[in-house]
Amino acid sequence: MSPGKVLQPVLKMKVDELFLCWLSQPATQLTLKDCLRRIKNEEKTETGNGDSGNGKNERFANKNSNSTQCLLGDTRLPLMSFSPPQLSTSLPLATPASQRNVSNVRATRRSSGTRVVQTKKEETLPPSLSQNIPTFYFPRGCPKEKVNIDAVIAKIERTFSEFPNERAMLEDMGKVAKACECPLYWKGPLFYCAGGERTGYVSVHKFVAMWRKILQTCYDDAAKFVHLLMNPGCNYLVQEDFIPFLQDVVNSHPGLSFLKEASEFHSRYITTVIQRIFYTVNRSWSGKITCNELRKSNFLQNVALLEEEADINQLTEYFSYEHFYVIYCKFWELDTDHDLYIDRKDLARHNDHAISNRMIERIFSGAVTRGRKAQKDGKISYADFVWFLISEEDKKTPTSIEYWFRCMDLDGDGALSMYELEYFYEEQCQKLDNMAIEPLPFEDCLCQMLDLVKPQYEGKITLHDLKRCKLTNVFFDTFFNIEKYLDHEQKDQFSMLRDGEGESQEVSDWEKYAAEEYDILVAEEAASDQWNDGVCHYLSLSEGAP
Repeated sequence: MSPGKVLQPVLKMKVDELFLCWLSQPATQLTLKDCLRRIKNEEKTETGNGDSGNGKNERFANKNSNSTQCLLGDTRLPLMSFSPPQLSTSLPLATPASQRNVSNVRATRRSSGTRVVQTKKEETLPPSLSQNIPTFYFPRGCPKEKVNIDAVIAKIERTFSEFPNERAMLEDMGKVAKACECPLYWKGPLFYCAGGERTGYVSVHKFVAMWRKILQTCYDDAAKFVHLLMNPGCNYLVQEDFIPFLQDVVNSHPGLSFLKEASEFHSRYITTVIQRIFYTVNRSWSGKITCNELRKSNFLQNVALLEEEADINQLTEYFSYEHFYVIYCKFWELDTDHDLYIDRKDLARHNDHAISNRMIERIFSGAVTRGRKAQKDGKISYADFVWFLISEEDKKTPTSIEYWFRCMDLDGDGALSMYELEYFYEEQCQKLDNMAIEPLPFEDCLCQMLDLVKPQYEGKITLHDLKRCKLTNVFFDTFFNIEKYLDHEQKDQFSMLRDGEGESQEVSDWEKYAAEEYDILVAEEAASDQWNDGVCHYLSLSEGAP
């Protein structure tokens, strides 16, 4: 290349690549570090090239100090003075005074490159740090060292030998579940995962193959349960995946035997339980329960308790029939046309119009509902109502706090501004005026709420602030539930704080509400039966009179 000629783009890229390769060599980095140390100590250094004593090369280096010093590691020029733009636009391969100098430079580069390769062979690099870090991520559970899979399979085969033709029906799967060392009510998922739904039975060979694969790939109960229920190709559970499992619970649990004759309520009970599972377990609001979410929840512990507890109502977190009865009756009162959907006017009648219209609009906006029916048709389903009622009656749980925070966060910026609080409080003031009650000015109310929540940042309230607060129910009721707001106003503040600090309380606000409402509904049902019996008795006496 003639002197002063600029590198062509393709050739420049290759030079840059070679330079980066040279810069990444361990020997080069050691040399550079040593040069930097000498520069800091203001020491005179010599180039690391063994051929630097050649007079011709020295003269060449003096004439081309800007290029050769960077390549050969001369420390008389600080490294920071090397600018990438000069390298990329006008760095020449060589600008020799004679053709003879060019060959010397090339020889110098070759000898230097050979030297680096030899140094690399001699040096022993330390092992990669990743080799010393033990595996810490186990999406399917941490493998157990002492699991004798063959012994488990032999036990399962002995259990199948008790059945005709070594085929197990659904009612036989309880014994198989125990042989697999699983809770009793895993029997349905075990049966369906092995293909029993298609054939009506499960053969020993098919079940053993299925269970051996699970034991080899899933190492804890959460991973096994997800594998049993999930669709092929997925690693999570959606709502429909729970239906066969819960249908088996309805059909076989002694605490639900009275439901066998009322098959029309099976699907509604199952829907209620599924919504409660996702309400508690699916902390990501994704509609997909992962192994990690299931592992962090207490759902599998409750599934195991189904075997020990004959009274289904004692399992209040997911399976209680009394809780289902309360939720469904509340929905039935609002659903006047009984199509299992309610609109804004229907929901507004809940608890005697206690919820503000602005909050109802937010609920129907799609902020907390699944699907597009709420926005498109202006209706929410029974499944959406389950989330609403539990969140409305217990505003202290993580999911309920997230539910109402989503509703109040009008602009979706992840924080409640003073404008958003004032927007919801305006309707509360209007309701108080209609009740001939003088409302507290917003500025005073705001001071109370800020003292209550103690936000981390001035001028906004975040979700984290509300989760730290122990009186979130008071905060939310102040802005959209007039009845509960007035109840809080009549209570002593110290008593509310004492109730809020009682974190060790065994009964949640939702459980209290469900128990009270169930007693009221039962009493109303008994009174209605007595009235009907009395009318019938009166009619029978009237018909018998002369």
